[in-house]
Amino acid sequence: MGRDGKEIEVQGVASVSRKGGFYTRYTEAQSLGAIRGGHGDLVVISLPVSLPLQGRVALVTGAAKRLGRAVALRLAEEGADLVVHYRSSQGEAQDVVKKIEKLGRRASAIAADLSSVAEIKRLFDEAGKRFGRLDILVNSAANFLPANMVSTTEEIWDSALDTNLRAPFFCAQAAAPWLRRTQGVIINFADSSGLLGWPGYIPHSVSKAGVIMLTKVLAKALAPEVRVNAIVPGTITMEGDPQEWEADFVKLAPLRRTGKPNDIADAVSYLIRAEFMTGHVLVLDGGRSLGPTAVEFR
Repeated sequence: MGRDGKEIEVQGVASVSRKGGFYTRYTEAQSLGAIRGGHGDLVVISLPVSLPLQGRVALVTGAAKRLGRAVALRLAEEGADLVVHYRSSQGEAQDVVKKIEKLGRRASAIAADLSSVAEIKRLFDEAGKRFGRLDILVNSAANFLPANMVSTTEEIWDSALDTNLRAPFFCAQAAAPWLRRTQGVIINFADSSGLLGWPGYIPHSVSKAGVIMLTKVLAKALAPEVRVNAIVPGTITMEGDPQEWEADFVKLAPLRRTGKPNDIADAVSYLIRAEFMTGHVLVLDGGRSLGPTAVEFR
């Protein structure tokens, strides 16, 4: 009804906003009487909407900072409840939890040293007790240690392989019983070094190449109940990163820019929904892995 008590005719949608699990449509409308009298009405229609990850539980390793944080917040925006894993960044992890709770989702921060298989088992046992299910595992925790042919030590080698390759496997092993029940998904994080090989980061490159093969093997081992895919981020710049990083790395990519956290969060969101995809890798590097011919020999 319009202000004059007559029925109104909806003529078009002016804007749409989402708040608290509802889409609110602001619609410009005029009544028959308003058309004659020149009066207008604003009609507000609230429609309940089911968010795509409503009712699902995700565990994101390394979720206190950087890309893990961005992914955790995106999944919460899409309706998931979150297990926020961290190693030592308790304050940052609790901040992520608070942001997720403000979105109306449940969240819990759990500390664990992923270099320890016992700690990994405890992480997933605790997550199961708190949430009762698991639908999504995102293995984003990693270290990034520079080490070339001369400077690589046994300690650096073991640290890179333990955190970047060994941990994702044992996280997948611990998550598998939960994920089989829910027809869940695992998303592993490799990076460009696993494709290109960086001589200044030998252990890191080897570990990330291993993640790519681990993804393929797990996809076969856990099929058909669980899908497993990987993301290969290129250079991703975050707020607060030195500006010279971006200036240097944009020269290496045909798209002439670095990636942003939302680029990676978008890819994770897609892989969760891609129900006919498993054992594959999404490369998000602005074309850098195409090699110099992509830019120099047009």
